[in-house]
Amino acid sequence: MINVPEYRVRKPAVEPFGDIPLHWNIVPLKFLARVVLGKMLCNEDKGGYFRRPYLKSKNIQWLRVDVSSVDCMWFSKFELELYRLRRGDIILSEGGEVGKCCYWDGELPECYIQNSAHKVTFREPHDSRYFLYLFYALGLQGHYQAIVNRVSIAHLTWDKLANLKLLEPQLAEQVAIADYLDDKVSQVDKAICSKEQQINLLKERKQILIQSAVTRGLNPDAPMRDSGMEWIGEIPEHWEVMANRALFTERVEPGRDGLPLLSVSIHSGVSEEEVSDEENIRGRVKIRDKTKYNLVRPGDIAFNMMRAWQGAIGEVRAEGMISPAYTIAMPSQKIVPKFFEYQYRTPIFIQQMDRNSKGITDFRKRLYWDEFKQMITLVPPIEEQEAIVEYIDREVAKQDRAVSLLDQQITKLKEYKASLINSAVTGKIKVPGVVKPAQGVNEPDAREVCQ
Repeated sequence: MINVPEYRVRKPAVEPFGDIPLHWNIVPLKFLARVVLGKMLCNEDKGGYFRRPYLKSKNIQWLRVDVSSVDCMWFSKFELELYRLRRGDIILSEGGEVGKCCYWDGELPECYIQNSAHKVTFREPHDSRYFLYLFYALGLQGHYQAIVNRVSIAHLTWDKLANLKLLEPQLAEQVAIADYLDDKVSQVDKAICSKEQQINLLKERKQILIQSAVTRGLNPDAPMRDSGMEWIGEIPEHWEVMANRALFTERVEPGRDGLPLLSVSIHSGVSEEEVSDEENIRGRVKIRDKTKYNLVRPGDIAFNMMRAWQGAIGEVRAEGMISPAYTIAMPSQKIVPKFFEYQYRTPIFIQQMDRNSKGITDFRKRLYWDEFKQMITLVPPIEEQEAIVEYIDREVAKQDRAVSLLDQQITKLKEYKASLINSAVTGKIKVPGVVKPAQGVNEPDAREVCQ
């Protein structure tokens, strides 16, 4: 057991930490560590400079660093010493999502920082791992957002960070708390990772299930034939392969007052209700003249010309209006529109839309009506379309419920992790090696959330 003074509660509570052990100090960061704002971007050799890798804000994640996409810039000999990261340094994001923080553990043999981040080097005797968790707890509480300088975007300036008041336990306590959290956080992160992998597997299975149903049908014993297209392969012998010009005609009718403005998303197809101003991808100001919008009716198929190559297509389920940047395909014979939506949101049919889109770059790609009507659709008998849609709806609902449950479990794990870190770094829970927690607070129970 570490020989430290008995824990008592400091009263009144110290913001933003609440009650803390009486013998802990509250000290501005500048008295605990050296704070260095990174170097401004330098893309050319100014004579005698050295080209080296550096971190910017996007490389800094909460409690971890991402070195998978590190760029290089030029440093003078003096700057190599000033901005070089060394094992044990803490890195905090200066802009964007201010306060994101991670621990530098020598992930690269040599690396430096750009001025979108701060390097914090703690002086001995201190354990920077403890302060990493303390920075993290402050970030989750929104403390940085409350103190940042704001112009167009938030900035955590050197002055604001250097004068940030932090808790300072004794070194032995810092080590004990950091060791404890390293172990506990690792367990929680592994549980989160496992559940995220389960979600990804469920989503992959969902996509495979849908693609198999809309290209192979539900009867595994049905006679098959070559579709005539390598990218589709074999299809049930009795299914038709039709060009869209035989299935649809283009609907071009003006909108009118009183109808909702609908959107077409790559994630969820066509909305069923009015889109918010934030979701209005045509701009921040809606067109006042409703005749500039196009009318859509239930059963139509609508697609976003600019994002069809990403899967922005779907069945219209409510009468409304859509942007003139969208195209409307009106069925000219009896089909089940939901079957068409399922088919055209599978990877192989999204690729077909991509191949038929015009434009030299992804940003400029457009799928026009003349190209859409030449594309190929697989058409089973109407009764089979209905059965396939019913089957997919049922199975997708099961998958979505499972994903939703896993998402809820991940949320609980993240909440537990945040609570655990905050309680440990402020002395409110018993940590092995520390005598006694602050009065009346018990350690969060992770037995259920980590299962």
